[in-house]
Amino acid sequence: MKRTPLNTLKSWFQGAPRRVTWIAAACVALALTMISCSTLTRTILAPPSIPGATFVGNDTCGQCHETIVRDFKTADHARLKAEGKNAVNIGCESCHGPGSVHVEKGGGRGSIVNPSRSPETCFQCHLEVRTKFSLPNHHPLAEGKVTCSDCHNPHKGGAVKGGGTEFMGKNETCFQCHTAQRGPFVFPHEAVREGCTTCHEPHGSINQRMLTERNQALCLKCHVDKAFMAGHASRLAQGTCWSAGCHEAVHGSQVSKTLRY
Repeated sequence: MKRTPLNTLKSWFQGAPRRVTWIAAACVALALTMISCSTLTRTILAPPSIPGATFVGNDTCGQCHETIVRDFKTADHARLKAEGKNAVNIGCESCHGPGSVHVEKGGGRGSIVNPSRSPETCFQCHLEVRTKFSLPNHHPLAEGKVTCSDCHNPHKGGAVKGGGTEFMGKNETCFQCHTAQRGPFVFPHEAVREGCTTCHEPHGSINQRMLTERNQALCLKCHVDKAFMAGHASRLAQGTCWSAGCHEAVHGSQVSKTLRY
């Protein structure tokens, strides 16, 4: 077929959707590359800075904080410690800042960084956690009502308090503040036995009450069979499983096996 300007124009329009798709994909790839590169250049992890202070090493810290330095070998954070000459500032001082001024003053506040008073030191490494605390529903860390160390062990054992070989159960950390949810209940919700994080995101969530899922979608992850029970479909449309006035005792009940009240 003879190629005319009209045929060329028709061919161009016929291939336009595919051409637009390829162009869009190329733009997305370029944008991701630029974001990745800029992230690499902007994310700089460094120990806290203390004016006039230099690094002294873990052995010096251990002269006063013997128990902490000794037990730190069992901590999850100890896996990040460097060995040899490079370890002088990758140990205690990677979180507390250089300690020479602290040593010269014989200790005391103000001469060393205390991460429990500010989460910024923790956020240097845990960038994804900083993001979660910026979500609409979060534990009041930025408001100064809780600290990272209320729930985490920085110096000994597992980074998350409770569970494992500890005497404290995995829910006990939450029950320190949320005493009403502790029970005991005659009819406990089995999800609570699984752990609070089965339903809640501990750092922050877009959902109310820091839930991992929105509305009845959370309950249906385990109770999918209940969605097809007679009358449930219409009731689910009225609200969540608890706010619709049905299963209000979501953590446990003293009188209702179905957690009605």
